[in-house]
Amino acid sequence: MKLKASVLIVDDDESLRLALADRFAYWGHDVVTAPDGLQAVTLAAERAFDLILMDLTMPGIDGLETMKRLAESECSADIVVLTAHGSVQKAVEALKLGAADFLTKPADFDLLENVVERSLERRRLRRVSQAFADRTESRLVGSAPVMLKLVETANRAARADTTVILSGESGTGKQVLAEHIHAQSLRATGPFVYVNCVAISDELIESTLFGHERGAFTGAVGRKSGRLEAAGGGTAFLDEIGDVSPNLQTKLLHFLEAGEFERVGGNQTVRVDCRIIAATNRDLEHEVKEGRFREDLFYRLNVINLRVPPLRERDDDIPVLAECFLAEFSDELKRERLHFAARTLAIMHDYSWPGNVRQLRNAVERMAVLAPTDTLTADLLPPEVLAGPAADADDIRALPYKEAVTVFKRRIVRQALVDAGGNQTRAAAELGLQRSYLNRLIKELDAQPDKE
Repeated sequence: MKLKASVLIVDDDESLRLALADRFAYWGHDVVTAPDGLQAVTLAAERAFDLILMDLTMPGIDGLETMKRLAESECSADIVVLTAHGSVQKAVEALKLGAADFLTKPADFDLLENVVERSLERRRLRRVSQAFADRTESRLVGSAPVMLKLVETANRAARADTTVILSGESGTGKQVLAEHIHAQSLRATGPFVYVNCVAISDELIESTLFGHERGAFTGAVGRKSGRLEAAGGGTAFLDEIGDVSPNLQTKLLHFLEAGEFERVGGNQTVRVDCRIIAATNRDLEHEVKEGRFREDLFYRLNVINLRVPPLRERDDDIPVLAECFLAEFSDELKRERLHFAARTLAIMHDYSWPGNVRQLRNAVERMAVLAPTDTLTADLLPPEVLAGPAADADDIRALPYKEAVTVFKRRIVRQALVDAGGNQTRAAAELGLQRSYLNRLIKELDAQPDKE
């Protein structure tokens, strides 16, 4: 069986009920049994089932009445009915009431397995479709308690117009959360402007944010508006705010307090009404104590602080996210029947994903592109995922050349960041690289060091 499910078996024939329970357990499912419809309704109210296999002829209330009561209680399980040869008409009535399928007694286990697999596959596809329907309003996906609480808090924050700072490791989805807050806010009809503060050189970041006047510097042949002006009436998302220079921190603080600034090389005051959402993978309180980040700017930004959890803290969301990404890439590749093998999902669930959601998405894309059949088998997973948490400790000589080079680069970059206390500017200087290039390497290699 490809999918594991929670199954309720309802039949007044004890021997058949036990035989079916043994078979479903053998297939790897969690099984609960009930001898009649009333007990089935009670059990379905106490816990969620993926599938209910139910006889139609039972004492007390029959299968059709049981189905009606389950529907009234908003039971979401798929129902497969079992019926005797002479009761096919009742089975047709059951289908009209919403049954997913029906089988005649005596039960043929091979046929039953196929019916159950089809039912569970349809259920999986509905779940993925619903996840994508939800993403029309928000790209946030997940049902882990920590994510539900985060989204609830973000929705409350969206209704105000205060500054928000998003903290968390690289690749956790801070930009997606920022877009969600903007979409839920009163500024939703205005622009959402993204600025990666670390990908732009120190010489250009001020001009990028605030704009410049003609002649402000070599190459400034005319006046140019900055990203903050472009965000007027909407939201400006400042990613990697912890990496901006002290001079720019001062100018940002003035803008946050007064809503105004001067373009580079100019003396005319420009007023802009935009909301600021900032993000960082640094511990800004530690940066303040070390004198690398202005304390007054930190407190001005830190009105609402939302921590986006790493994927390892919401591992139950890994299969859901993976299915969503697979549906996305299946559509792009025009391969509608792609699906994960059970072992593939198990390995993905158990992996720590140091690169978080971004790394998971890249892994699914790789698998979708390379899959020779519709089934994404475990051998298609990236080597570091197959190797597990100790991948970087393995002898890289056992890896293919390109994979070994990637692992070696990741080790060097991670160690440089650790030695520099997480400061990318110092790490870049130590490695002899531009900071913007180092930032790209960190993301490409998923090389952000694990926090203690």
